[in-house]
Amino acid sequence: MRFAVITVLPDLITATLQQGVVGRAVGSGKITVSLHNPRDHTQDVHRTVDDRPFGGGPGMVLKPEPVGLAIEEARKSLPDAPVVYLSPQGRQFDQPVARVWCEHGSLILLCGRYEGIDERIIDQHVDEEVSLGDFVISGGELAAAVIIDVVSRLQPGVLGHPSSAIEDSFESSLLDHPHYTRPEAYNGQGVPDVLRSGDHAKIARWRRQQSVKRTQDRRPDLLLEANLDNADKQYLQQFDGPGPTSTKAEKK
Repeated sequence: MRFAVITVLPDLITATLQQGVVGRAVGSGKITVSLHNPRDHTQDVHRTVDDRPFGGGPGMVLKPEPVGLAIEEARKSLPDAPVVYLSPQGRQFDQPVARVWCEHGSLILLCGRYEGIDERIIDQHVDEEVSLGDFVISGGELAAAVIIDVVSRLQPGVLGHPSSAIEDSFESSLLDHPHYTRPEAYNGQGVPDVLRSGDHAKIARWRRQQSVKRTQDRRPDLLLEANLDNADKQYLQQFDGPGPTSTKAEKK
């Protein structure tokens, strides 16, 4: 997977590329990340990348010329990559979006700053706008780091176990089941007996039930898209009824 990041604060991205799963993926060559700073495409001594907005108002706006040149530089090595502007006006980023980008193989992430980016950059260069959620952060760098992490985890060989990614929350429209490790007793609380039984079929069934119940309790909206089978529905009926009446399994 190949990423390019357009940012006026490249050190914020660099720090995340040296740690954890992403750091190992970069070190092994499974992913590559190039950084492109619009300041490198300025002509003045101050390397100015922003200016006051037309029409007045607070803050500054990123200028189109240096940002556009940085995008064009990134496109030289990633000519087929979609340009994604990280913006609170965009559609919400989620796991299905990450899978689509993973299959594409390359991605250019454009990080906003200040009051935003000149609209002409969006009109002429951006393929898609994406937001992490209904909140505002100081710039797109943190969002870019999150997206790089999420998409990288889907790359074969990035995670230690091949099934780790497909068992994550949201991969099946369900939240993940509880996890336990040593010691067997902690502050008077033990580990569920089934996990120490050695019966892999029972363990799988327990984990599935816990995943379904946790989703019903914490994110019942996700059940509308989950592939619930009859056993799942019967399990839920002993709590608060059958749950959502329309699921993927029923729609088919």
